[in-house]
Amino acid sequence: MGFRNNHRSKSRGGFWRWQWERWRKGLPKAPKEGYLVESIKPDVHFLTSNRSESTITWLGHATFLLQIGGVNILTDPHLTSRASPLSFSGPKRIVPPALTFHELPHIHLVVISHNHYDHLDRTTIRRLMKQRGGAPRFFVPLGIKSWLRGTGYAKCVELDWWQWVQDLGLTMHFVPAQHWSARTPWDRNTSLWGGWIIEHESFRFFFAGDSGYSPDFLEIGRKFAPIDLAAIPIGAYEPRWFMRAHHVNPEEAVKIHQDVGALHSVAMHWGTFMLSDEPVEEPPHRLAIARREAGLKESEFFVMKHGETRSLRLLRMPGRADYDGTTPQPHNGAPDRVSVPAYKTG
Repeated sequence: MGFRNNHRSKSRGGFWRWQWERWRKGLPKAPKEGYLVESIKPDVHFLTSNRSESTITWLGHATFLLQIGGVNILTDPHLTSRASPLSFSGPKRIVPPALTFHELPHIHLVVISHNHYDHLDRTTIRRLMKQRGGAPRFFVPLGIKSWLRGTGYAKCVELDWWQWVQDLGLTMHFVPAQHWSARTPWDRNTSLWGGWIIEHESFRFFFAGDSGYSPDFLEIGRKFAPIDLAAIPIGAYEPRWFMRAHHVNPEEAVKIHQDVGALHSVAMHWGTFMLSDEPVEEPPHRLAIARREAGLKESEFFVMKHGETRSLRLLRMPGRADYDGTTPQPHNGAPDRVSVPAYKTG
């Protein structure tokens, strides 16, 4: 049977209906003036030498470089030209990765939300394995460890929903999302999907991964609010009849921000690959309207340029007096903690 969501949500039609409609309507339509998605070059020297300042840098799509407590973390790393198993076909990147492999700082930890090609890229993983100073440690959902081992990789910790693990002064909790998994026509839902709470003594970060809207986010909020910063998807939502079960739109992203008790949120999962039918520049405009209607300031749910770096110090709750360092109790009989193997992290 494979894995399944906590809450049922069904598309009103299938993949091939969507593809037929795309072909009939000529979607997605590339803008005549070209893609106008802003990007800037990060300060490579600062990022590679930084050991003290806590920062977040958007590298594109769902890939963030999180620097906290002297640890460099990547979320769903994707630094190649296509979200596809093929080098010549499939969704092509419209904005280059903000950093090349050679410009990355040494990556200590990587968290993966699920196994879709725009979130788990084989070439990127293999390049990270070969980084100078040793491969990073990977934290992945159930079912992905065997795939990583198939690439020749061993430093991997696999988690179920609500399990948590500690490493390098951080605590990583794997939390539910409403989505699905597959890399071939024959492995649908044989691996799990979800998001991550990454906790440092001075900061709590939520990486939502990829998800449709569901009550899971209220549960995450009950356990972890307040969250200093949440990374929430805002793109790949049209046509709604098909995407609603799998991808939130900007209005639902604002609701997630509220449900999880985020003090600040940053938009992701837009402006990098053409995965759906909405215009590529539309999600931030709809987010601005939804944010205004919800009474939120721009600083409370912001959009970053590709390559932009922001300080986490400016986003955290002063003092964190509400957080005593305790860990939520496990759900559904899952162990509360997963041990990290004794080998040294690179």
